[in-house]
Amino acid sequence: MKKLSARRRHPLAAVVVLLLALAATGGLYAAFAPAGKAQADETAQSLAIDEGKKLYTVGCASCHGTGGQGTTDGPSLVGVGSAAVDFQVGTGRMPAQQPGAQVPKKKKIYTQAEIDQLAAYVASLGAGPITPTDKQVDPAGADIAKGGELFRNNCAQCHNFTGQGGALTNGKYAPSLEGVSPKHIYEAMQTGPQSMPSFPDTIMPEQEKKDIIAYIKSVNGEETPSPGGLALGGLGPVSEGLFAWIFGLGALVAAAAWVAAHTAKAKKS
Repeated sequence: MKKLSARRRHPLAAVVVLLLALAATGGLYAAFAPAGKAQADETAQSLAIDEGKKLYTVGCASCHGTGGQGTTDGPSLVGVGSAAVDFQVGTGRMPAQQPGAQVPKKKKIYTQAEIDQLAAYVASLGAGPITPTDKQVDPAGADIAKGGELFRNNCAQCHNFTGQGGALTNGKYAPSLEGVSPKHIYEAMQTGPQSMPSFPDTIMPEQEKKDIIAYIKSVNGEETPSPGGLALGGLGPVSEGLFAWIFGLGALVAAAAWVAAHTAKAKKS
């Protein structure tokens, strides 16, 4: 007993006990921690990057360079992030058919799984905006009125106040937002494709982006039909009034000419 008590009072006894406790804790963590899941996720991400690199080499490298560094035919993709890839490829804008003032939207040629792989590879080249989740882009419960105010202040100058689009300079244009998915609207605000400025979360928080998406869906009749019927592109009362005036007056002139012609025939006979 005296020998045991002497060992307990040894100056290194506390250090030995601490080391044994740390070893036991580490062993228990290694045994029960979800390391398998983390390793599986890492392996899946690595595979996605490898597959994305193969797709990139075939469909993108000729313009953007073998390492995404860019060429005279295409900009650098280092730091654009997965959101830019998901938007550009998911809307069919990339790969581009031909050079021009602006790359138009067209039918996409990659599946969503392939788009995710391309996005994973490009994201590995440098940090950038991340593809948003379904929860981030869901406009349910958003403030439509606030979204309308934000849209008119930041977007209507180019996209028209109902999102119908409009012409810009040098052959460019702001595309219509009718029928565009919430995810792609969110990604466009994140990344600023082509002539559009970017609105990162530091400038326009996630909730404000949701408000804008809710407004766009509302004015395009995707949530409720337009109470005014045919919107004539949402050009506003001046343009719509001019349309009614020209066609209405034209119809009256045509009717008057028809009446005059038939009256003249009746008098001759």
